[in-house]
Amino acid sequence: MTEITSEVKTILHNDADVFRVLSDLRKLDLVTDMIPEERIKEFSFDQDSVSFQVDPVGAVSFLVVEREPNKLVKFKSEGLPFDIFLWIQLVAKAEKDTRLRMTVKADLNPFIRSMVEKPMKEAVDKISDMLAQLPYDRI
Repeated sequence: MTEITSEVKTILHNDADVFRVLSDLRKLDLVTDMIPEERIKEFSFDQDSVSFQVDPVGAVSFLVVEREPNKLVKFKSEGLPFDIFLWIQLVAKAEKDTRLRMTVKADLNPFIRSMVEKPMKEAVDKISDMLAQLPYDRI
């Protein structure tokens, strides 16, 4: 199992606001303009799933499979030739100080791993950076 982990990001909002936004994927509608269209296209989502096209992988879908209030949102890929699990972990340090870390685990054979590991790491880093900058109190 390949594991990719982001750096820990500091979010200057409380954990309840961050969780409220990240656990309901319909909130993505308010931030789609922050998503770089050159990499991710054809975004669609509902409360429990998100789908998009990403080069060079193609169509990707994730379903929320677990929510632990103010601490964790766990996703599982759907429709890929291998499983990808994504965790967004939250830790409250103070009232307006929440730490976020993303972890991706993927069941990749060595050939596929060599092709997708670097783009996956870049995606995890960019997504975690974007999540750290969201205006959670206004979403």
